[in-house]
Amino acid sequence: MDKVNQLTEWIRESDRIVFFGGAGTSTESGIPDFRSATGLYQESGQQGYSPEEMLSRPFFDREPELFYAFYRSKMLYPDVQPNPVHEILAELEQQGKLLAVITQNIDGLHQKAGSQNVLELHGSVHRNYCMSCGRQYTLAEVLAQSGVPRCSVDGGIIRPDVVLYGESLNADVITAAVEALSAADLLIIGGTSLTVYPAASFITYFRGRHTVLMNASATAHDRHADLIITEPMGSVMRQVQQQLHKG
Repeated sequence: MDKVNQLTEWIRESDRIVFFGGAGTSTESGIPDFRSATGLYQESGQQGYSPEEMLSRPFFDREPELFYAFYRSKMLYPDVQPNPVHEILAELEQQGKLLAVITQNIDGLHQKAGSQNVLELHGSVHRNYCMSCGRQYTLAEVLAQSGVPRCSVDGGIIRPDVVLYGESLNADVITAAVEALSAADLLIIGGTSLTVYPAASFITYFRGRHTVLMNASATAHDRHADLIITEPMGSVMRQVQQQLHKG
């Protein structure tokens, strides 16, 4: 049985699927995979700072102007659209077969495709808030300003609701992710090298039947996977979707 047929069969047999995804989920939508050989994290950064430093909480507090210049140019893709990976996951959720999407991405594409139960480990660029009064702002409202966005109520700095380096993950999101993984019967891991911790450690809570790993390059979890697919995720999931529709 080829890999697409095997994945399709396991999806048909399952009714508690969890998808755990990373940057590779969105590359076919036009968002770079920052950790690839040519990705953002290979750059030297602006003014001698590494991307990791510029995306850290201390840097944000110290240099909000430089943070926002980098963030706007490298992290925001407001016009991108979901690809077949996002679309089939939303469809599986609507059919009652998918428990949750657990994502390390901050792009909001899963929700744009129609997914409801999306656990964003690292937050979202679409949620922003004033650090002084807590007023909420959309991405469009942030993009409407230049430089460091300021609150219209009290002038406080608006920050994205994303987890910066040096900050902790949201405890409620972690709990929900662990519960979903613990209850799943099929785990599909897609587009992640599983090198970002603590997020990558959560997959150890999976106790279900099958683990499918879809990633262009090898990961440390390969030896635990029942099926490894290295072909482009969008193409594979489109084929899976077609087979599922055939019945």
